[in-house]
Amino acid sequence: MSSFATYLIGFIVLIAGLAIAAYLLNVPTTWIAVGVIVLLGIGILSATSRTKMRDPNSNTTIVERRPPTPPNA
Repeated sequence: MSSFATYLIGFIVLIAGLAIAAYLLNVPTTWIAVGVIVLLGIGILSATSRTKMRDPNSNTTIVERRPPTPPNA
């Protein structure tokens, strides 16, 4: 199983627990549904950003550029 799927399954379990807790606290069902949809979107976005494939050419070094020194007079 990929790390994306594992992350997403864990996030869905968290969302389910929060939805059940909201239901037990007598939160209106409409607001529970809105919260679940928003949290699913956040979960997908964060899972994608955390498990994104890294660019293999990203090992470039940063070169510091300095202004040229003036010639000795």
